[in-house]
Amino acid sequence: QVQLVESGGGLVQAGGSLRLSCAASGSIFSINAMGWYRQAPGKQRELVAAITSGGSTNYADSVKGRFTISRDNSKNTVYLQMNSLKPEDTAVYYCAADLNYGTVVVGYWGQGTQVTVSS
Repeated sequence: QVQLVESGGGLVQAGGSLRLSCAASGSIFSINAMGWYRQAPGKQRELVAAITSGGSTNYADSVKGRFTISRDNSKNTVYLQMNSLKPEDTAVYYCAADLNYGTVVVGYWGQGTQVTVSS
């Protein structure tokens, strides 16, 4: 069994910063891509940022220049540094990871962490 445990969400004023963390634990052989998604009330879940095992990154246009994704492969952990937060960044943020078991890749989700940005 694999678990993704997120932390770091909370309430912050517009212009502020938060850092999200997500640690994977359990039966892990290797992890391919890891990423962060978010879902605001009444909206579809969307990709915020992703990072490959080699460190290549991809960002949603709405967060480019403000958010930075990174990972520590030795700790099976992915981070999301969020700066210059805006009220429209308010959402539940979910961690995702693709675990590689040789012949198959299995996707896992975290339970989500709430980020609220007040104006």
